[in-house]
Amino acid sequence: MNHPYLTEDHQLFRQSLRKFLQKEAAPFYDQWEKNREIPRSFWRKMGNQGYLCPGLEEQYGGSGVDWGYSVVINEELERIGSGLVGIGLHNDIVVPYIVAYGTEEQKRRWLPGCANGDIITAIAMTEPGAGSDLANIQTSAIRDGDEFVINGQKTFITNGISADLVLVAVKTDPDARPKHTGISLILVERGTPGFFRGRKLNKMGLHCQDTAELIFDQCRVPAVNLLGEEGKGFAYMMEKLQQERLVVAICAQVAAEEMLRMTIDYVKTRKAFGQPVSQFQNTQFKIAEMATEIEVGRAFLDQLIAAHMAGEDLVTRVSMAKWWQTEMAKRVAAECLQLHGGYGYMEEYPIARRYRDIPVSAIYAGTNEIMKTIIAKRLGL
Repeated sequence: MNHPYLTEDHQLFRQSLRKFLQKEAAPFYDQWEKNREIPRSFWRKMGNQGYLCPGLEEQYGGSGVDWGYSVVINEELERIGSGLVGIGLHNDIVVPYIVAYGTEEQKRRWLPGCANGDIITAIAMTEPGAGSDLANIQTSAIRDGDEFVINGQKTFITNGISADLVLVAVKTDPDARPKHTGISLILVERGTPGFFRGRKLNKMGLHCQDTAELIFDQCRVPAVNLLGEEGKGFAYMMEKLQQERLVVAICAQVAAEEMLRMTIDYVKTRKAFGQPVSQFQNTQFKIAEMATEIEVGRAFLDQLIAAHMAGEDLVTRVSMAKWWQTEMAKRVAAECLQLHGGYGYMEEYPIARRYRDIPVSAIYAGTNEIMKTIIAKRLGL
C-alpha cells in the first residue's frame, strides 16, 4: 500500500509492527475475544517496542515522530481485529488531550506510563442519558477546597475496566448559560475513593475490547487533576474530535479492505455447480463494485490524512469521511458475508466477526446523523 504521506521509514516501521503483531496478537486474538479483554501484558509489549504514543516527545517516553506512525499503528491493529480499537483511543484520542492541555507536572506524572504501557487511559463523555449531545451531561464536579467532588455515571466507556487514568467530562458550573460553558475535564486515577467500575458491558461485537459503566459517588479528586481551564472542556472536546473521527474512518477503511481481501480468497476456492463461485457474473460484479468503493474511500482518506498531518482544519471533510467510510464498511460486510454463503454465518470464518464488529463505528465518536448535521451546518444550511 503506497500512501503518499508515508516515507520509507514509515514502511519499515510497518513491516516490524506487522511482524510483532503476527507473533504477539494474531495467535491469541480468539482467546482475547473469549476472555472479553486484552491482557495488560500485551499493552506492555506494545510499549516496550515503541508502539504506544509514538508522537510523544522523548522526554515523556515517546519517539517524537509524526502522526504517520500513528496511522500505520491504527491500520495494522485493525488488520488483526477491530477489538484493538482501545489502543488507538489511548494513543490518538486520550493522550493528545494531556499533551495539548496538561500542565508540565501532569505531563511528567502520567505520560511516561502512557508510553510504556503501565498506564492505560480512557475518556468518559457518554452518559446513560447523553450520548452525542455532550452539552447535556449531568455528571457534576463541585469544588470543595483543594478537591473536586464528582457525582454521576458514565457508560459505553472504551477501556473502562482496564483504565488506570480516565479523562472525565463533568459539569463544574451547572448554572452556566449556554450549557456547554460549564463543562470541564478532570483526570481520575484508578483507586480514587468514590470511583467504581460498573458492569463490563456485553456487546454484540468488539468482544475483546473492554467497555464499561463508570460510577462516581462522592468521588474526591485533587483540584490539580483539572485538565486545562475550568469551563473550557466542551471547547477542548470539539477541538480534538477531528482526529478521533479520522481514526474511526481509517479503521473502517482498513476493515473494508480486509473483508474484500478475505472474500476474494474465499470465492476463488469455494465451488458451486461445478465451478468456483468467483466465476459467476454476480460474484464478479459485486466484487468489482466493492473494490471500486474501497478504492474511492482510500483516495479520499489518504488526502485527508496528509492534510491533517499538515495541520489543516478539516472538520467538514472528516465528518464526511467518518459517516461515508463507516457506512461503506457496513455495506461491504453485508455483501462479503453473503458471498461466503452459509459459511459466512459460522463463527470460525473471520467475516462473521467483522460483520458484528463494524456497525458500532457508525455510532461512536458522534453518530453518523450528527456527522451529517455538522456537514449541513458548515455548508451554511
